[in-house]
Amino acid sequence: MYSNNTIERLDDYVVPPSLDPKTNVNSKDVVILPQIGVAARLYIPNPTPEGHKLPLLIYIHGGGFCSESAFSPGYHNYVNSLVANASVVALSVNYRVAPENPIPAAYQDSLCALRWVANHSEGCGGSEAWLNDYVDFENVYLVGDSAGANIAHNVAMLAGQNELDGLKIAGMVLMSPYFWGTQPIGEHEPKDNHIRAIVELLWHVATGMSVGLDDPRVNPIVDPNLWKLGCTRVLVCISENDWLRDRGEYYSKALGESGWKGELELYETRGENHVFQLSKPNCAHAQALLNKISSFINKQSCH
Repeated sequence: MYSNNTIERLDDYVVPPSLDPKTNVNSKDVVILPQIGVAARLYIPNPTPEGHKLPLLIYIHGGGFCSESAFSPGYHNYVNSLVANASVVALSVNYRVAPENPIPAAYQDSLCALRWVANHSEGCGGSEAWLNDYVDFENVYLVGDSAGANIAHNVAMLAGQNELDGLKIAGMVLMSPYFWGTQPIGEHEPKDNHIRAIVELLWHVATGMSVGLDDPRVNPIVDPNLWKLGCTRVLVCISENDWLRDRGEYYSKALGESGWKGELELYETRGENHVFQLSKPNCAHAQALLNKISSFINKQSCH
């Protein structure tokens, strides 16, 4: 962001949908709300299943609320891997980014994507065949990393207050969630004001400098309505060397003590940094995380 209010994104690359030769996952792009540019990339495993429906992942990408997209190479490849490993259908949401579209635009766009999916449940008249033919609408998961995990949490909060007829959010997976607050917490969170200012700047830019750091959307541990989270299972994935590690741990503790009636699990990867699974997707820890997410999802789908 320059002083003359112009904006430049340095890694604004995209890749087209495809039949991925490595994972054998097929993808295509869909338009959800053309009036404001909300779109998504839809993924299915190949070959597709016969005789049963699959869980659906609603994947919400990170990027500090301001960068990346559902069509970025790193996210396209990672969702391919998730779909192949877990044997699921996925919808990767391309929400509007800040600062041009400040919070709550990303929350509203992602909730809009959920409603679009719900319109495909039995009798609702949605026209996307991949959803109609292959998705179990009682087994939908919100999955996000970093800022995307923040968005996933806030969409689950909104879903707890809004009826989504024909769709059930069975669970949520938060990877390295971007939460913060005015006061430092835990042993891993930096105390240095310069470092904290870097982390905090993302939220200030994302909200147009209009929302404080103890707003419950970025600091859910202070939210008295946390118990209303609109899903029944949550997996929080943190990394030992991540500046945001303690925020994920404290979120898990606060959710567990809030009165929320659900199943909660905290999973920590030792020796890794923030969203390492995107920068090092082929390392052993990234594969272990992929397996953990897959088992979390498929545990529910077997019930």
